[in-house]
Amino acid sequence: MRTTVTLDPDVVAALRAGMRQRGVSFKEALNSAVRAGLAAPRSAQPYTVPTRPMGLRADVDIDAALRLAADLEDVELTRKLHMRK
Repeated sequence: MRTTVTLDPDVVAALRAGMRQRGVSFKEALNSAVRAGLAAPRSAQPYTVPTRPMGLRADVDIDAALRLAADLEDVELTRKLHMRK
């Protein structure tokens, strides 16, 4: 496949050094580098978000608050629909 890629100058320099060292063409050096990068094992650990206490009181019912928010949203949507008539 033929495509156009813009390489940073340091990448081009590294590829050209690899070309000279191994005695291969630019295309071969680039394909080898891409293959090696794609085959490299992923060593990075998945990112996890640290948890923190929210400071909610035990007597606050979050489910009730969410139901209230949903009811208020329904009321607002109904109001907007009636305004369009």
